[in-house]
Amino acid sequence: MDRIDSGRRTIAAPPETVYQALLDRESLEAWLPPEGMRGRIEHWDPRPGGGFRMTLTYLDASAASGKSSDATDVVEVGFADLVPAERVVQQAVFESGDPAFAGTMTMTWELAAAGDGTEVTVTATDVPPGIGQADHEAGIASSLANLASFAEAR
Repeated sequence: MDRIDSGRRTIAAPPETVYQALLDRESLEAWLPPEGMRGRIEHWDPRPGGGFRMTLTYLDASAASGKSSDATDVVEVGFADLVPAERVVQQAVFESGDPAFAGTMTMTWELAAAGDGTEVTVTATDVPPGIGQADHEAGIASSLANLASFAEAR
C-alpha cells in the first residue's frame, strides 16, 4: 500500500499571498522549518525545473536524530509544477547514507480560496520508509501553522 502523509489548514490570507510565501526564499526559510528546527536555503531557483537546497538543523540535537548528520536534514528540492495561487509540487531528496531515507518524495501544496482565506492541503507521496508517518504529519502540521502565522501577518 502506498502511504500518503497529509495535512490541511485554512489560512486567513488570499491564495496569492500564500503562494508567494511558498516561492520566496526568505519567506520559506522563516516558516517551513517545523517546531524545533531552523532552516537555511543554500541555492534558489524558483521556476519549474528549478529548485532549492535546504539544510534543516535541529535546535536540540540530543532530542532528535537527523537524516544527513546527527543534527541536520539536508534536502534537495525540485519544483515539478508551479501554478500561481493554486499549486506547488516539490520533489524532495534527502541526503543520507541510510537507505531508509532514499528516494524522491513528492510534496504537493494545493491552494483553494475559502471565503476570505485559503485552504491549504499538503500531501506527501513516496515518503521514504525511515520517516515515521505520525512524526511527518506532525511536522507538516507545524509547518502549516508557521505558514499561517507568516501569511496572516502580511
